[in-house]
Amino acid sequence: MKTLLQLNTIFLSMIMEAIPFILLGVIVSGLIQTFVTERWIAKVMPRNRFLSTLVGCGVGVFFPACECGIVPITRRLLGKGVPLHAGIAFMLTGPIINPIVLFATFIAFGNSWKMALIRAGAAIVVAFFVSVILSYLFPELPFRETQGKGIAETAAAAEVPVAVTAKPPIQQRLMGVITHAIEEFFSVGKYLVLGALIAASIQTYVPTASLIHLGSNEVTSSLVMIVLAFVMSLCSEADAFIASSFRGSFSIGAISAFLVFGPMIDIKNTLMLLGVFKGKFVATLIALVMVSTLVVSLLVGRLFG
Repeated sequence: MKTLLQLNTIFLSMIMEAIPFILLGVIVSGLIQTFVTERWIAKVMPRNRFLSTLVGCGVGVFFPACECGIVPITRRLLGKGVPLHAGIAFMLTGPIINPIVLFATFIAFGNSWKMALIRAGAAIVVAFFVSVILSYLFPELPFRETQGKGIAETAAAAEVPVAVTAKPPIQQRLMGVITHAIEEFFSVGKYLVLGALIAASIQTYVPTASLIHLGSNEVTSSLVMIVLAFVMSLCSEADAFIASSFRGSFSIGAISAFLVFGPMIDIKNTLMLLGVFKGKFVATLIALVMVSTLVVSLLVGRLFG
């Protein structure tokens, strides 16, 4: 009975933390779908692969979304013509480098910007290399078939030439935003609920202490923290407070692995990603993020430990 109550508490807290950001994400997605055109994106996005990836890494500063809300925004941006490398770079860095998360990290680590800046820098490095590698491995958008068709059809409907049909009035366009946001919310929401249930179950029945004991050196410590970040599936606005509690047990490098990997990949957003992208792409993305985070955390440990 006690474990079921604990499971229920963890599950509900995850859902309550994530829903506001899911709502924000689907509303932004609806606004992008209705008001942002492929022509405008083509104008502002650099054609150079590396420059556009850097732009993608930096755009997250302007989007206060966690890892749950970032998936529908990324899907819409890719459907509108943003290159894969820029879209994935935005998706990976957005939940980490936005001002709310960085300020929360500043507070959690004793009003010090050191860990917040390490977190932001490590996230940008990981996202840049992962996104560039993915762009070579997947030259075409790796949407699931149903997702690809749906986005193409919606985009085609939204981009009717002006010569044929005049722009609809603003009220009609805003209604389109709301309709799209509702559809997106229910599309993404089911993966959130399932992911939160799995994460809550693992937290309830797998003792965290048993994982912590495995962290005997820098490599295994970072790997343990990566696994913990995936399992705990915390919202990026709250994970810094949990990470700061590990300071007595883990090095700065291992803690940075927790702070970087969790917002990029956890149980909740893995299921959301599988709802949008092909399984092979998601598996490759997770593997690349894990290896890159491990390498960067070891460098952080060397430089700041």
